[in-house]
Amino acid sequence: MKLEKKDFIEINFTGRIKDTGEIFDSNITEDIKKSELDIKAKPFIFSLDEDMFLKGIDEFLIGKEIGNYKIELAPEKAFGKREPKLVQMIPIKIFHEQKLNPIPGAVFNFDGRIAKVLTVSGGRVMVDFNNLVAGKTVIYNIEVLRKVEDLNEKVKSLNEFLFKKDFKFEIKDKKLTLHVEKPYLQFVLMFKDKYKDIFDLDLEAEEIKEEKDEVKKVKKKEKTNQ
Repeated sequence: MKLEKKDFIEINFTGRIKDTGEIFDSNITEDIKKSELDIKAKPFIFSLDEDMFLKGIDEFLIGKEIGNYKIELAPEKAFGKREPKLVQMIPIKIFHEQKLNPIPGAVFNFDGRIAKVLTVSGGRVMVDFNNLVAGKTVIYNIEVLRKVEDLNEKVKSLNEFLFKKDFKFEIKDKKLTLHVEKPYLQFVLMFKDKYKDIFDLDLEAEEIKEEKDEVKKVKKKEKTNQ
């Protein structure tokens, strides 16, 4: 059974830099421990050709069968070329205000942008906002475990990919309702077209009502007394 666009599949994978063999990403316990990556091993499910993984991997897997593959990707098909404009100078006081100690090689998160410290000189720190693997040829070892058929499992994986949240949801009469916290209401609905395109479902968002403090206290007391 050949894989097609929009198919959801589960894979095990490990990504390495070709020149050094260094592992930079994986969802396999042994490889994560070996490379001391600060990530957790967990199943990875994604939809082909829906920008949920590297485009180069999507293109390679479409038309293939369930099985094991070794995929080599040039920078253009992986994490892009390095851009000189993303190497910037930042005053060291910015780090000190956050009680951070910038040393060459250290990696920091600047409002969601990952940056690596290149040099520290006087009161200035040169940092690189390029992807840590930008400009490098990478090799992925991928095991396609299965094609995911269950609709609930597909929706769950897309929810987690888009929102980094495991929202409760229900599907009824071609309608998908996500139960979300108030701050997510409008944000979720920005993806109506994507859910319609992938699942042919009309997306709705329903606010999760906060319980009053008195109710929470009663439930906590009841649980403690059990």
